[in-house]
Amino acid sequence: MARYNAAVCRLCRREGLKLFLKGSRCFTDKCAIERRNYPPGQHGLGRSKQSAYGQQLREKQKAKRIYGLLEGQFRRYFARAEREKGITGENLLRLLERRLDNVVFRLGFAASRAEARQMVGHGHFQVNGHRVSIPSFLVKVGDRVELRSASSLQERVAENLSAGRGHVPQWLDLGAPEKRGTVRGLPLRDDIQIPVQEQLIVELYSK
Repeated sequence: MARYNAAVCRLCRREGLKLFLKGSRCFTDKCAIERRNYPPGQHGLGRSKQSAYGQQLREKQKAKRIYGLLEGQFRRYFARAEREKGITGENLLRLLERRLDNVVFRLGFAASRAEARQMVGHGHFQVNGHRVSIPSFLVKVGDRVELRSASSLQERVAENLSAGRGHVPQWLDLGAPEKRGTVRGLPLRDDIQIPVQEQLIVELYSK
């Protein structure tokens, strides 16, 4: 499974905002944005004004990095979003939100999407009673996502749930004691609280 393995804090600094890529560290004073709120590199403090293309590129990079995807993966999601009915940008975000690793993160079972991706990849979660180890698995309305009873992560997931770092979106329903979540419906744009202007991504890929 291909993934980005370099330092992730520099990604937040490059985008100029917290992408919450390191879990609990992002909520402390050790967060890179709190300590050095400027882009990485020797020219980080002297970057010039962005062009229209630069703004479009930054929005695409933010979305890609928030969900932990590589360029090829992101392009495939965009191509699928274009084929679906409705607004392409919203279709794209809706597809990304429906990824199983994102759902595990949104339910509060993991402190970050990277941790959620690892949990899913190691087979700690099941969907509708069946073990699923594919982070990109797309959930559907009515699906039940839960931690396997035999999982060795019971204490870790309970710790993440008790931390309460975020709220569960309306399209998901959490049963915290049972470590179980249900997909109540498809996410609406107002439910997807990420700092991304998806229309700029559409404009970038439409060139």
